[in-house]
Amino acid sequence: MKRYDVLAIGELNADLVVTGLKSMPQAGKEITADQYSVTLGSSTAICASGLAKLGLRTGFIGKVGDDRLGRLVMENLKKNHVATESVVVDQSVPTGLTISLSSRKDRALVTYLGSIRELRMEDLDLSALDQTRHIHVGSFFLQQKLRGDIPKLFELAHKKHVTTSLDAGWDDTQNWDYGIWDALSCTDVFFPNETEALHITQTKRVEDAAVRLAETCGTAVVKLGPKGAVAGRKGKLVRQKTYESFQPVDTTGAGDSFNAGFLYACLAGKDLQTCLKYGNACGSISVTKYGGASSCASLEEAERLVAADLL
Repeated sequence: MKRYDVLAIGELNADLVVTGLKSMPQAGKEITADQYSVTLGSSTAICASGLAKLGLRTGFIGKVGDDRLGRLVMENLKKNHVATESVVVDQSVPTGLTISLSSRKDRALVTYLGSIRELRMEDLDLSALDQTRHIHVGSFFLQQKLRGDIPKLFELAHKKHVTTSLDAGWDDTQNWDYGIWDALSCTDVFFPNETEALHITQTKRVEDAAVRLAETCGTAVVKLGPKGAVAGRKGKLVRQKTYESFQPVDTTGAGDSFNAGFLYACLAGKDLQTCLKYGNACGSISVTKYGGASSCASLEEAERLVAADLL
């Protein structure tokens, strides 16, 4: 038996999450918030925490600084039962930080890259690929010194019969490329949200984007927030509405929790429709709690929701 079900590879940072905003801030004006927290951030780490909470054996490869935020990140990964032996602590760079401003309907993010930008292929303990069934990489566009080597990493994983998944994240340069199509050619599951998918494919309809992406990767799963998700595979589309009975309080990390739910079901051998249901369940549960990694669904919570078929 391999040591890990999933090995998460990618960015690590802390989150300063400010919640309860009635609207997003505007230049020259001040608004108030209900509360804040400083916690584990990063798309990849939130997904890893979600996978571990669902019961999968999960490890992490990434980089933090030798500072207070780096120690917070490491402590929280361990608390969430994510193995950290392959995380590099680099004394020359500060740990990254994301400020998440969250209202009931949406969120805005400001990220200081720090150690996120400095993770590169030579930092990765590639021997760990022999000890996992799957690898997941989040925030493709943020990882400036790793993203060019992701095709090489994924090709190596496939040679070892390890499956792969990728999340895009936002590209504030509006380039929407940086070699992502090369990475997609060796990606089994790709997880963009609606806006990212439309930008990457230069299409105007989510359905067209999903089909276009799935022509290159194995399965393209486009997250639609409160509208659920649509997946493209081999020229066919599968749609799944979300669970509407939940009142959102904080959307931080909801897409990453969706990824965890989908991957859990995928690695359990479930069909594509059911994978979407698990993704939607984990995303829906996440938005009812504050924080990202701290709001991930348990397997019992997710399975109860899927079984109830509340769509």
